Amino acid sequence: MTTTGRTAKLRSKRLQSNDRDTARALFTLMAEVFEERREDLSDSYVDRLLAREDFWAIAAFAGDQVIGGLTAHTLPMTKAQSSEIFIYDIAVRRGHQRTGVGKLLVAELRALASAAGIHEIFVCADSEDAHALDFYRALGASGSSATMFTLGDRGP
Repeated sequence: MTTTGRTAKLRSKRLQSNDRDTARALFTLMAEVFEERREDLSDSYVDRLLAREDFWAIAAFAGDQVIGGLTAHTLPMTKAQSSEIFIYDIAVRRGHQRTGVGKLLVAELRALASAAGIHEIFVCADSEDAHALDFYRALGASGSSATMFTLGDRGP
């Protein structure tokens, strides 16, 4: 998908197994935006991840530079013979935020998901993250009241 941004033509692309270097650049960008530590991933791990049909990595570019991206996972449902997609991360390089990059990424995911017969996409956002809440609402998403819990490898 391509659109014209403020300063450069933006494009997005779902990454495939031959996009290892682009995937590494995207994963590094995400860690930088979220200010998280990221482990070095082996070539074989990145290749296996990108080869999975149930894993979505979509990168946004301004020219040849990766300026944003999202990762998502397809989840098979048990209430019907269908799947939904969970957006795990979406990040845009600081200098490109609020320029339509995030919207482009979600539009690309929606189009690809629809072509694959998947019509439900969901994402979690921290209640305190007003920017994320505003972003998803602007895309027409409806919120729900839920609390997420994280279970580590320790027992009670």
